Amino acid sequence: MRRVTKATSALGTWRKRSSGTGLARACTAILVVLVAAFGLVAPVDARTAIDCPLRDQAYSLDSPLMDLMLKPEARAAIEREAPALLQGLPPMLLSTEAPAFSAVMTLRTLGSMRGSAAEELQRIDRALNALPVTDADRAARCARYDTDRPPLAIAKGKPRLLLFEKMTGFRDGPSVEAANAALRDMATRNGWALVVSDKGGAITPSILREFDAVIWNNVSGDVLTLTQRRAFEDYIANGGGYVGIHGSGGDPVYFWDWYVDTLIGARFAGHPMDPQFQDARVLFESGASAIGHELASGVTMNDEWYSFRNNPRKGGATVIATLDESSYSPVGRGGQDLRMGDHPIAWTRCIGDGRSFYSAIGHRPEIYSDAHHVKLLEQAIAWAAGTGKTQCRAGREVARSG
Repeated sequence: MRRVTKATSALGTWRKRSSGTGLARACTAILVVLVAAFGLVAPVDARTAIDCPLRDQAYSLDSPLMDLMLKPEARAAIEREAPALLQGLPPMLLSTEAPAFSAVMTLRTLGSMRGSAAEELQRIDRALNALPVTDADRAARCARYDTDRPPLAIAKGKPRLLLFEKMTGFRDGPSVEAANAALRDMATRNGWALVVSDKGGAITPSILREFDAVIWNNVSGDVLTLTQRRAFEDYIANGGGYVGIHGSGGDPVYFWDWYVDTLIGARFAGHPMDPQFQDARVLFESGASAIGHELASGVTMNDEWYSFRNNPRKGGATVIATLDESSYSPVGRGGQDLRMGDHPIAWTRCIGDGRSFYSAIGHRPEIYSDAHHVKLLEQAIAWAAGTGKTQCRAGREVARSG
């Protein structure tokens, strides 16, 4: 009876996580539940149903904290080797349900933040490495991904834009919703065909071919399967466009190096905390792309200001806007020095024939009513969709022909 109760409870949890999925995935998930409850031998399909990126990796300090919390034996090992490490953490860091900050945090990062000793972390790592990765673990890891193709109705208009809003990490609802409303208004005003989806299943070659650019609206967390990643990488390299807004480049930990190092070109370091939101002067740089043109340089905005571990300008990006660090206090949590000197806050990159624009502006909902910010996004989306004054060819930005 206890096993039946366990199976029923697990099946209820699976149903909540997998609503809207196809019959094949449903059957696989039910089989995994039976494996967990009754110790049955798992079929091969239970391992291959979804090719989520970390499905088969050994447990370690570099696993998403969410995956460690999903496995009771992993949490027990942490609490045994470092009893204080998980104490006093906010619920979002211990959550097993996406979206949650636990999906974009690792024990290595957490240990660094909490001043854990190297020997303590090594003991935890050894204990985690010794744990088996079962088919039930694989299913739990992959539950926050999706593969079914969503229905998309593409309206008339040009360019065609996919507004992508799937999140497994931190989701700041007010900023996501404000950006969504602002982008819909832009589309109406400019005659763009805008389609919105929060499903990773929208990232397929056949769907992506329908769009001139994909806008990532404050997307946080690892959201695409390996197959979806390849589709998006190919889309960009072959001339697609990307626009990343604020949180789309603000995770403390990434599990997809191409996305953060190649597509965006900079890794998040932190943002001010006392206060979190500050007035700062944004300096726009003139360039051939026309992004930032007609915007007054030195405009003051109030937002959450990101700093980055590396300067995207040094990595080949064309900088559109920088922050005047003398106009605000670039000090993060615990006194973290966030000064960059040259401090890009919005830039473009060419990846093959593809166009990438990223802006770290966009946490506060009010910023999506700021005329300068709205104009910046309008110009950037037009460029990323291939209608700007420049285009990307073989990794270089050149004048657009025709």
